[in-house]
This record gives sequence, structure tokens and C-alpha cells, in this order.
Amino acid sequence: MLTIVNLPNFLTLLRLVAIPFFLILLEDLRYREALWLFVAAGITDSLDGAIARLTHTKTTLGAYLDPAADKLLLVSAFIALGFMHEVPRWLVVVVLSRDVMIVLGYFLLFVLTQKAMEVQPTVSGKASTFLQICAVAGVLIRLGYPGTIPPLAQDVVFYTSGTVTAAAGMQYLYRGLAWLQRHEEPATAGASPEVADRPPPRSIGRRRA
Repeated sequence: MLTIVNLPNFLTLLRLVAIPFFLILLEDLRYREALWLFVAAGITDSLDGAIARLTHTKTTLGAYLDPAADKLLLVSAFIALGFMHEVPRWLVVVVLSRDVMIVLGYFLLFVLTQKAMEVQPTVSGKASTFLQICAVAGVLIRLGYPGTIPPLAQDVVFYTSGTVTAAAGMQYLYRGLAWLQRHEEPATAGASPEVADRPPPRSIGRRRA
């Protein structure tokens, strides 16, 4: 019998439960507590994947729940910090636009082909997630421990994160279109031999002697 609520999935659920508490800490301007809760969530993210691989307890639920928890935490952090004017609004738009485009894109591909495209993380996708984490952590460090993060360094992280996130979104878009084209080619190719095998039309008129 497949165990759904195992230790890796339990850690992922803890990360989901931590999201509202993280937002409450931000709302109360308790930046240090919010920072350490954000760090704890990152540690559980590393632990659940490592435990699942070492103990061979990977589940279908965990495969979907783990990235969803990561995205919800990051998106919530960007939206909250954006409203607090601690993160540039354009960066919030870039992050949200990429995630919305990916979700809607996979949904449309399923509607068009009735097949689920296997989601494979890319190097740019992992890099964008890492830079987004650095951006959020940097803001929390600057707010909780003033003077520790130079403004120039923070801006460099913002612009780098926005650039890599946009590039990752374009790469996912290209992969989705390429996948759609590959799945449409068999249907088109299957109709070609029928046309090629048809005999040429016979002439109705008689030949003259």
C-alpha cells in the first residue's frame, strides 16, 4: 500500500502551514522572525528531497506538492514585499507572470492534446528560483538587520533575478511549443500516406485512334 503522508510529505506540509505565519510576521514588521522562518522553510525544502531520495519514499503527491509549496512561499513573499514597497513592482510582475504563464501553458497543452506534458526543471528555472530566494532573503536581512546589505548589492540581485526569471519563462514557452509540435506531427504524418497511396484519377474520355 502506498504511503502518502510520509516524512518528506509531512515536511512539505509544514512548509505550507508556515506560509500564513510568515505573512503575519511580515505584517507585524517582525522581520527577524520572518527571516528565520523563511530560512527554516528552505531547510525543510532541502531535507524532504534528500530524505525522499535516500529512503526511496517518493510519491506522486510529493512530486506535485513540493514545488507547489516552494512557489506559494516565494509568490506570497514577493506579493507582500511588493505591497510594502520593499521589492520593485516590476520584479513582482515578472515573477508572477512567469508562474502564471507556465501553469496556463501546461493546462492549454493538456486541453489541446489530451496528454500531460512531463515537467522537467531547467538550469535557468533552478537559477531563477535560487535568485528569487536570494532576493527575498536579502530584503529580510536588510530589514531585520539594517546596514548589513548594501543597496547596490540588493539592486544587482533584483535585476539579475528579473532577467534570469524572464529568460526561464521564455525557455519554458519554447519547450512547450516544441512539445506541442512533436505531438501534432504524428497526426499530420499519418494522413500523408493515405493521400500518397490514392491511385491517379482515370480519364473519362476515350482515346482517339
